[in-house]
Amino acid sequence: MFKQKLLFLFLITLISQFVFAQQTVTGIVKDANDVAILGATVLIKGTNLKAVTDVNGEFTIQGTTTLPFTLSVSSVGFRTKEVQVQQASGNKFNIVLLADDFQLSEVAVTARRRTERVQNVPIPISVVGGARVENAGAFNVNRLKELVPAVQLYSSNPRNTTLNIRGLGSTFGLTNDGIDPGVGFYVDGVYFARPAATTLDFIDVERIEVLRGPQGTLFGKNTTAGAFNITTRKPSFTPEVNFEASYGNFGYVQAKSSVTGPLTKNLAARVSFSGTQRDGVLYNVATDQNVNDLNNLGFRGQLLYAPSNNVNILFAGDVSRQRPNGYAQVVAGVVPTQRAAYRQFEQIIADLGYNLPSRNPFDRKIDHDTPWRSDNDLGGVSLNADIKIGPGTLTSTTAWRYWNWNPSNDRDFTGLPVLSLSQAPSKHQQWSQEIRYAGDLSSRLSGVFGVYAIGQRLKTDPYHTEESGAAQWRFSQNSTSDLWATPGLLDGYGIRTYSKLTSFSGAVFGQLDWSITDQIHLLPGLRFNYDDKKVDFNRQTYGGLQTDDPALLAIKRAVYTDQVFNANTDNTNLSGQLTLAYKPNDRINSYATFSTNYKPVGLNLGGLPTNNGEPMLELAEIKPEYVTHYEIGIKTTPLDNATLNFSVYNTDIKDFQTQVQTAEVGVNRGYLANAEKVRVRGAELDGNVFIGNVFSLYGALSYTDGKYISFKNAPVPLEETGGESAFKDISGGKLPGISKWAGSLGGQVDIPGKFLTLGGSYFFAIDSYFRSSFSSSPSPSQYLNVDGYLLLNARLGFQASQSVSFFIWSRNLLDKDYFEQLLPAAGNAGHYAAVLGDPRTFGATIRYSFGRTVR
Repeated sequence: MFKQKLLFLFLITLISQFVFAQQTVTGIVKDANDVAILGATVLIKGTNLKAVTDVNGEFTIQGTTTLPFTLSVSSVGFRTKEVQVQQASGNKFNIVLLADDFQLSEVAVTARRRTERVQNVPIPISVVGGARVENAGAFNVNRLKELVPAVQLYSSNPRNTTLNIRGLGSTFGLTNDGIDPGVGFYVDGVYFARPAATTLDFIDVERIEVLRGPQGTLFGKNTTAGAFNITTRKPSFTPEVNFEASYGNFGYVQAKSSVTGPLTKNLAARVSFSGTQRDGVLYNVATDQNVNDLNNLGFRGQLLYAPSNNVNILFAGDVSRQRPNGYAQVVAGVVPTQRAAYRQFEQIIADLGYNLPSRNPFDRKIDHDTPWRSDNDLGGVSLNADIKIGPGTLTSTTAWRYWNWNPSNDRDFTGLPVLSLSQAPSKHQQWSQEIRYAGDLSSRLSGVFGVYAIGQRLKTDPYHTEESGAAQWRFSQNSTSDLWATPGLLDGYGIRTYSKLTSFSGAVFGQLDWSITDQIHLLPGLRFNYDDKKVDFNRQTYGGLQTDDPALLAIKRAVYTDQVFNANTDNTNLSGQLTLAYKPNDRINSYATFSTNYKPVGLNLGGLPTNNGEPMLELAEIKPEYVTHYEIGIKTTPLDNATLNFSVYNTDIKDFQTQVQTAEVGVNRGYLANAEKVRVRGAELDGNVFIGNVFSLYGALSYTDGKYISFKNAPVPLEETGGESAFKDISGGKLPGISKWAGSLGGQVDIPGKFLTLGGSYFFAIDSYFRSSFSSSPSPSQYLNVDGYLLLNARLGFQASQSVSFFIWSRNLLDKDYFEQLLPAAGNAGHYAAVLGDPRTFGATIRYSFGRTVR
């Protein structure tokens, strides 16, 4: 009996060692051309055990797990592959990944703060790989809307940039610095608070994740509409050199490079650079200059300290600057208003003896008399520490960033001296700290928990200026009194605004993933937010004719007034989300989400409208924005080489924060207001398919319906300026910037071959983007609507597996004339300007890489 017990115990021990033993998994990862892939992620599904391939494509994973198990192998630019493992020891796995240069659906992402396949994430998310960014030519955030139709970006200059997802996020038109953006913009875990960051060139990007819908329980900064999660390439302990040069029409030149490698056994570095120049695409007939050129420089440096497999510490710093002669807009049309005949634009310019240089905006001619300047500087440093603790990772991200903005604009859009100065130089600094833990809590429970704090200070540098020229009197004239023509009355008359905004936001957030069964997951999340804002605003008039005449002073006050106010507000909010995910098998993942979210109090920093000459101080502060969101979706893998995803959603917002336009020159950048309720609902479809190793096809389609459910006291649109009331009920009207239909479709053909002695593949790729018409006015207008358009881009070339690659490319191949945005001129005299889309551009790119596979 004793021997039988010993034998039984021996068998149990032997079986447990076989089943639960320390497994060693080794292998090599290559592409279809038998070239090793550096940096591929090899993950044992259902565990935190993973490895990254070295320069030879080799990997080793050691850890305790249960046989059999599945390896998930992914690398940016390739399709994820799963490998079933029945026996680990003694086998060396040869794994071949197939190329995927398009919108990736199977790549490993970190949207939920852990590495997992995007098809397994119960969030509507699109991923664009670094290869897609590199091969597109002249790529920045603005290009993302051509790949992810749910994204909208409008930019009349870096400061006045609107980045929205599903039509929500930031105010449309001209920016007001007193509110928070609703779309988060993250680079390597660091939140960038200023929208100007979206206008810069990407530097050394590995992938871009676009998360749609409110994101408050996974990310540090609260965002009501979605998030851009950008991951750059990290330092490597294997030497690697990349260089790229592009040349194109309009004098386009771009150079990019990166160098990485070890400094010591545990310390590696990476240095990256990007520079872009291009001649202007508008012609100023008054100065005989081409304007709206590109002049961008960017640097990024990183140090990675890895004393053990459980600790990674990354120090990063970046500096970017833009010095364009650019962001000018061209007069696109003239609207008849309801003002008296002498106050119509056509009569005004006739009285002044002026003619526009062209009535066709696509002649791309301007005659602006005020120079355009858009000096834009951003940069910062960050320290990120990842420490593996038990079955999870503790992450600390500390960052400091700055933004310096020094502009000059011609806001009357003509060669007349109406607004001789329109300048809003600003300085912004932010610091942030996030501490987060992500990992398994038990065999069926995992989660993300974090605390976050961000402080910001934005101030004028030293002040913002609006100054009238000699023709201002005629545009501002609101009576037939001869006093308006008093010589020098308004010439040089202006305002200087001194303001300082300080804010602090702190939050505790968390989200659980409870695996009720292998097929059903429940994901609850909560967020507690505290926000504090303080603003000091002081606007002073200066210049013009010095007089004590009450009638003349009244005319001056009708143009500009002194304004002084202080506001100090704080508020708290508890919001959250609940997702139920059902995954009946490996090919289907469905989810339903309910979430609430909010955007804190807004403070008006663009000037207040007046009533009988007095500023409307009640508009200095606007209410918080409250979001209620519902969504259901399904992600499918109908074939091993295809994905198809679909989602529908409804978002209701109470006290929607919007930027509205007024006829007053002193608030030509608009002011903030609350719409009582808006609703955005829609549906999205995306998918891709790969046929053999030769053909790839991807597509996405977005339907978005956004409207004001209730906005009873909105300013009138441009054509109704001068009517009986300056306000109207626009309930039921369309939200601005939203196309009901938008979509993208693209494909690529790869044919293996050689160029001279280089092995690789020849390729031809084409992609298209279309959108239907949309309103370009916060209050719906019959005139300020942008027609729908279709863009076609293409590229043709040779991708070597190693060393040198080259290709030619073209954007807007059909040379489509289209508007990106329409903007009323200051004062609402009736003319409006346009941000034009770029004409056809084309060029060639050559790339050299050493030490990694070229994709």
